[in-house]
Amino acid sequence: MDDLETRELRYFVAVAEELHFGRAAERLGIAQPPLSRAIRQLERRLGVQLLSRNRRVVALTDAGRVLLRESRVALDAVTAAARRTRRAGNEQQALVLVTKAGASHELLQRLLALSAADTDTAPVDVVLCEVGEQARFLRSGRADVALMHRPVDDLAGFDTADLHTEGQVALLPSGHPLAARPQLTLEDVSNVPDLPIARWPRLDGSYPDGPGPEVHTQSQLAQLVALGKTLLVIPASSRAWQWPDHVAVPVVDAPVITTVLAWSAGHHSSALAALVRAAAQIRDTP
Repeated sequence: MDDLETRELRYFVAVAEELHFGRAAERLGIAQPPLSRAIRQLERRLGVQLLSRNRRVVALTDAGRVLLRESRVALDAVTAAARRTRRAGNEQQALVLVTKAGASHELLQRLLALSAADTDTAPVDVVLCEVGEQARFLRSGRADVALMHRPVDDLAGFDTADLHTEGQVALLPSGHPLAARPQLTLEDVSNVPDLPIARWPRLDGSYPDGPGPEVHTQSQLAQLVALGKTLLVIPASSRAWQWPDHVAVPVVDAPVITTVLAWSAGHHSSALAALVRAAAQIRDTP
C-alpha cells in the first residue's frame, strides 16, 4: 500500500532531522515508544529500511534520505494548500512577498511603487529572509511571491518573470590588497590563502567542503568580511548592505545574475497578475 499519512511523514521528518528518537519525540510532544513503533510500521509498509540504528547512533539510509526530501516537499504542499485557501477567502488579504535581506533593494522599491499605483493590486507585505530561504517560503505557502536570482536560487516548480540582469562583485575587507584592484577574475578570488570564500549551506543543510567559514546569515558574513576572515562574490546590487569596512570590486568573468519575480506554478490571482504587470514594466524600462 503506497498511501502515506501526513502524521507518518511528520514523525519521520522529526526523527530524520534530529537523528535521535528521544529528541524527536519531545519535539513532537509524544512519548518515544509510539514514535518508534510508528517508524517501524512505516518501514514495514514501504518494504525498506529508512534508518540504521544501534545503541549510540541513528543514521539515514539512502532510502531514508529520499523519503526525507520527498516528505518535506509533501508537507510543505499540504501546509501551503491550507494557507492559500485561507488567503483566497479573504479579499482584503495582502500579497506576501519574500526577499533576501539586502538584495535587489532598488528593484524592490520600484516594484512596490508600481504595484501601489495599480488600482487592481492588493497591498504587498514584505518578508525579509536569509540566503536561499525564498523557495521554502513559497512552497510552504508562507509567501505568495518572491524576489529570487537565477542561476543561484532553486527555481524548480516556480513560474518567473525576469526583472533585471547584472554582473557580480567581490566584497572584500577594505585593507586587503585585492580591494585596491579595479577588477578581479574568479581565479583571483578563488586562490586567496588568507581570505577564503565563505561557505553557505546547501538545500539539505550541509556545507560544501573548503577552508572558508560556514555562514548562514548576512550579518555573520558582513562582520567576517570586515574582520578580514572571508570574502564573497555577490550580485552588484546586493552592495546595498555593505559596511564602510567593505570594498566591492567587479568580478569580470563571474556568471551574470538575473533577478526574477517567482511564484508557485499554477498559482493565479488578480493581485498576483497585477504584480506581474508591474514586474513587466520594470523589465521593459532601460
